[in-house]
Amino acid sequence: MKYQEIRAEFDRDTITVYQAYNKNIALPALKHQKFEKPFSFHRMTWIKPSFLWLMERSNWGSKSNQEYILGIKIKRECWEKALSFGVLTDPDKEVYSSGYEWDKLFREAKVHIQWDPERTLKGGKLQERTIQVGISRFLIEEYNNEWITEIIDMTPLVKKMSALRKAGKYKEVKRFLPKERLYPISDSIGKKIGIR
Repeated sequence: MKYQEIRAEFDRDTITVYQAYNKNIALPALKHQKFEKPFSFHRMTWIKPSFLWLMERSNWGSKSNQEYILGIKIKRECWEKALSFGVLTDPDKEVYSSGYEWDKLFREAKVHIQWDPERTLKGGKLQERTIQVGISRFLIEEYNNEWITEIIDMTPLVKKMSALRKAGKYKEVKRFLPKERLYPISDSIGKKIGIR
């Protein structure tokens, strides 16, 4: 397994990413299958293909303002477009020739890419890193209006899984996990976003 690679649930046309919100944002999004105010169109929104990473971040949907877990299906070509615009959140020496080059690119970036430790079912950190993609205000309307094909409420499933986890029934929780696998991308994009 590579140290940094994209693992996700995807099919021929779409990839599923995850976000956690409060009910004021989640319920209208589920009803209309797109985001509406009070969702902010003026700041970056982060999408993550790792379900367990978001579970750790939102404490299985129990943190304040993260009670609703949404699975968002977006078109694969749009996901790859986002990656092609991506600039890493740190000046990776294998990607950028200098801190100066990175700084200039980062300030103008439409998309930010961050690699975070992948998580286990028990919340432990793995050596492998998983991707987070920050969609800036320059692309956020396009993300909302053109990229999304479906928004799924995963909250009831997450609650069920969380209860099983608390009961120590990890084998049962595993059965409900999304089937994430290696997502194929071109070498040029891979190099740009620090796949290794």
